Amino acid sequence: MNVRQTIAAKLAAAFEPAELDVIDESHLHAGHAGHRPGGETHFRVRIVAEAFAGRSRLERHRLVNALLADELAGPVHALAIVADAPAKGSEG
Repeated sequence: MNVRQTIAAKLAAAFEPAELDVIDESHLHAGHAGHRPGGETHFRVRIVAEAFAGRSRLERHRLVNALLADELAGPVHALAIVADAPAKGSEG
């Protein structure tokens, strides 16, 4: 499994998201700090999961960062996160 697949699998197992996108943006950072040949160093995650309901943006980011601690300590140099709860329909 590559790094993108590992990140996606961990997020899916832990949060059972309604939506999940894990994008390898390493090619956009060629020549910058943390970039390595072969990529898999810079990622963007967009996740929508009920597990984030009622939590602040900081709490949501901390949950994702804690789950991906091994990847952040190793191959991943940068991780951009958008983590939200599903939108609730209006009542009335």
